[in-house]
Amino acid sequence: MAAFKTTATAPEIARRNGVIRAGSREVPEEVPIAFSYGGSTHAVMMGTPADLEDFAVGFSLTEGIIASMTEIEKITVVDEGRGLDVQVTLAEEKEDALRARRRHMAGPVGCGLCGIESIDQAIRPVPDVSSVSLTLTPKDVAGAAAALNGAQPLHAQTHAVHGAGFFVPGQGLVAVREDVGRHNALDKLAGAVTRKGVKGPAGVVVVTSRISVEMVQKAAILGSSVLIAISAPTALAIRTAEEAGMTLVALTRGEDFEIFTRTDRITTGVVADVA
Repeated sequence: MAAFKTTATAPEIARRNGVIRAGSREVPEEVPIAFSYGGSTHAVMMGTPADLEDFAVGFSLTEGIIASMTEIEKITVVDEGRGLDVQVTLAEEKEDALRARRRHMAGPVGCGLCGIESIDQAIRPVPDVSSVSLTLTPKDVAGAAAALNGAQPLHAQTHAVHGAGFFVPGQGLVAVREDVGRHNALDKLAGAVTRKGVKGPAGVVVVTSRISVEMVQKAAILGSSVLIAISAPTALAIRTAEEAGMTLVALTRGEDFEIFTRTDRITTGVVADVA
């Protein structure tokens, strides 16, 4: 697959310690990325033009278009000049199912919830991960966040993208993906983990963004029972995680963090009385 440019050099005027200097900095590219199935565009996302096969697999999984990677026959990326068309060829029965689904859609949208036309579809049921017996120590939580922070070359270069990683206790990070969109980064991660043959229940998802309901939905579809973030969750994300039996760990700062759901998966040590 062809490599597309992920950064550009932009001129800037910088003020540092009261001194104004002309210079330049690297900024991330952001392009329209269309996902087409059977020759028809399903959704258009604004994203970073990297790891597009992972993106296609992860998007197809988290949007319920496929249940397994074996249902994708081919992925082709076409450069349309001002954007990229990721053309996904599905197995025949999946193509038929998607065509039927399209007939009931109002139209795809470029956001975290694609092809959604009703409230019920937006607040869709999430897979149940309550039976996953994975446990983490505070050291694991800190290690996952620290490892992700050190494994984001595009962020180190631009300071303008999100990251998502998959951490397996005892092994460390087995995959990391970056994108200007937090949903995109997680979709790319889901695709990367699936293509590597790693099972979702074996590890945890760690992200650099806040936890929205879509992030919980995508992590649950991957099969992960723990979602770790450096920012806070929304109320709906917490309710959805409770429904899924998922552990939400947020506001992670080293071994300091807050657990919002299923606290039993984190061995926290001494518990102080609540005043």
